[in-house]
Amino acid sequence: MPWVFIPPSACCNDSLVAPPFLRKLSLWLAIGSAASILLSIAISQILLAVSLGVLLLSGLPLRWPKVAAGLGLFLLWTLLSLGLSPDPAHGRPQLRKMVVFLIMLVVFSSVRKLAEARWLVYAWLTLGTITAGTGLWQYIRAIGLAKEAGMDFYHFYVAGRISGFMSHWMTFSGQQLFILLMIGAFLLYAPPRRERWWLWLPCGVLAAVALVLSDTRSIWLAALAAGFYLLVRHSWKAALALPLVVLLGLLVAPGAVQQRAMSIIRPEKETDSNSHRITAWRTGWEMVKAHPVFGLGPEEIAKPAVFDSYVPADLPRPLPVGFYGHLHSIYVHYAAERGIPAVLLLVAALLGAIWRFRKALRNLQPGRSYRRFLLEFATASVIGVMVSGVFELNLGDSEVLTMFLVVLCLGELALPPDIMETRSAAGAEIARAKSSIR
Repeated sequence: MPWVFIPPSACCNDSLVAPPFLRKLSLWLAIGSAASILLSIAISQILLAVSLGVLLLSGLPLRWPKVAAGLGLFLLWTLLSLGLSPDPAHGRPQLRKMVVFLIMLVVFSSVRKLAEARWLVYAWLTLGTITAGTGLWQYIRAIGLAKEAGMDFYHFYVAGRISGFMSHWMTFSGQQLFILLMIGAFLLYAPPRRERWWLWLPCGVLAAVALVLSDTRSIWLAALAAGFYLLVRHSWKAALALPLVVLLGLLVAPGAVQQRAMSIIRPEKETDSNSHRITAWRTGWEMVKAHPVFGLGPEEIAKPAVFDSYVPADLPRPLPVGFYGHLHSIYVHYAAERGIPAVLLLVAALLGAIWRFRKALRNLQPGRSYRRFLLEFATASVIGVMVSGVFELNLGDSEVLTMFLVVLCLGELALPPDIMETRSAAGAEIARAKSSIR
């Protein structure tokens, strides 16, 4: 159930509070901010700021989804960690990142009906397909560039993979994961429509191919886990067939994809990132042991001297080639940077969201529905984020974080009406009954 703040001048009837023009403008700006994150974080955040201003002027009740409570505690602990940090000024970028969480207020307050959420879903479908197509073009171009450079494709490509309109392949693949899960949930659980197969299925295939060609192993694992959830909820037979489909897909996949998949268990030193991730995790564990409650402080890990001082003595130097500006896991990184309680608060918020979504699904009438689609999509997305977060700091990426927060809002929007609204309706009925008796 959402938390609702109603301005003093407002009443319970939105139509009496919000001028129709401002209400519609707030809705479309919120959708624009959420959708444009697939193209540009600058455009998305500009629209977020404008949308917030219009929302405040519209008179609509300001609503936060319930998951915001747990995430708010996580942010509060981040502020405590920042205040106790040896260099609080260095951690200011994390204060700016907190602004991203306002997308929850804007979207959940402006997108108030399932019919309105449909427009956001279709915007993501359109832009997600465009970004996937852009990624495929980049892959084809990379093949030509590798030939021109006289290099084998795998070693040329692994250092500069497809990224769509984003600056990094991790961002691109993280966003494509949400697009693919959205399409999968729609095909399995949304009400049947004539345009469903000819529109959604080709888009899903394009997103899946782009995700595979991104060579992002953590997202592959996340897609398998979340995809298995979606299938097993629909059909055990389909879920059990998933490993066979993956195996057959690998047999016909390009050689670079096959080599990247094998690197999970047989990595190539200095090319694949397995060893440098282990180094980052072990170093992070030393940080956690030294600062278990409030961590080192936000952004402290990014300092090379700080990181180097916690590297275990038994690790050989020089360290494996790789990026050491973060610890390549939301669990290890946040525990080292902000303390174990911060991780527990984050995990509790995400597990709480899954519990609410699953409880709502159990209470739905059997059969396809738009509400079921959004709830299954949101649940699968949380699973995907938690799995990929084992191997990457995915929620440290503002573009991925923005999409994820919006997905959580869509899941909360699909929950049954909250108890406060039910109580208000019941109170009105009681008042009318008393009045008729008098």
